[in-house]
Amino acid sequence: MEYIRKLDEIESRFQALTEQMADPAVVSDPSLYRKTAKAHAELSEIVEKYREWKQARRNLDDARAMLADSDAELRQMAEEEVERLEPRLAELEAELRVLLLPKDPNDEKDVLLEIRAGAGGDEASLFAAEVFRMYSRYAETQGWRVEVTSVSESEAGGFKEIIALVSGDKVYSKLKYEGGVHRVQRVPVTEAQGRIHTSTITVAVLPEADEVEVAIDPKDLRIDTFCSSGPGGQSVNTTYSAVRITHLPTNLVVSCQDEKSQIKNREKAMRVLRSRLYELELEKQRAEIGAERRSLVGTGDRSEKIRTYNFKENRVTDHRIGLTLYQLDAIMDGRLDPLIDALTTYYQAEKLKQQTADVEHSGGVAAGRPTP
Repeated sequence: MEYIRKLDEIESRFQALTEQMADPAVVSDPSLYRKTAKAHAELSEIVEKYREWKQARRNLDDARAMLADSDAELRQMAEEEVERLEPRLAELEAELRVLLLPKDPNDEKDVLLEIRAGAGGDEASLFAAEVFRMYSRYAETQGWRVEVTSVSESEAGGFKEIIALVSGDKVYSKLKYEGGVHRVQRVPVTEAQGRIHTSTITVAVLPEADEVEVAIDPKDLRIDTFCSSGPGGQSVNTTYSAVRITHLPTNLVVSCQDEKSQIKNREKAMRVLRSRLYELELEKQRAEIGAERRSLVGTGDRSEKIRTYNFKENRVTDHRIGLTLYQLDAIMDGRLDPLIDALTTYYQAEKLKQQTADVEHSGGVAAGRPTP
């Protein structure tokens, strides 16, 4: 089978990398060693799963051979082993097919998380603050770091807009399906009649780009400094530490005033600018993808209503996959795994369907070609 051949090649590559990591010439070169170790780590999960599959297959073959044994007790044991191993082998094969899917090149990246209040006035801004807290709590469970770059507060105490850099292990792979319109249904504190109001916020999750991926010409930038506002102690309104960067070719404007140091604010602002320019480039690429595949790649559309949070019923519904959970209190406390895992599984299944369809289409076309 084709995928077994691929797995054999991956295992051979993994073994070669293992040997290279023990090579004194590689060990003595820090840059080469890091590169080798990274490639080794990227293959370790699929190789471990493949070896488990091979062992399970060997055990299953042995158990099937024992079914013809003259000893009744051994045959009984063999039947039980076959019953246990057959479904496990199928599970491992399904997991391997998922691991063989083309990797999203952004999965390992940190992200720029942008949350903005939409329809609903003060109630929307309050919900924006709660959703930011939800993602911050989730980040804590993952061991990620959250750095706020800019925030605009509402009079009600919520956020009109908040932008943060989230860094850690595989952040984008976990959060990439969170982009879109999030709708809340609940009775606002200010509602005397007890009527349920509907408000919305938008969430954007942008993969952070590094300097190699997005080259920015200093001549294309206008950099302004100003006094920071809001919390910050004695430096507020006395020190020109806040930074505003305008990218002239695209007219993108980025501000950062979270740090007391102008240098640190400028560094953060440049990270945000690179991410937004990278997202612009990704949007161009998505626009070139056929409509047949766009649904798999364009899942971060900011205009798409993706989820509803109903506080009265303690219910959260993800409209893309038709999933409803009656554990909104836990979700808002950052326990997002049931949602994120379900979304990941769904989109992996969609990619597998597309991959199968591509293979069948390719085979059909090839079979229909006239013989030269």
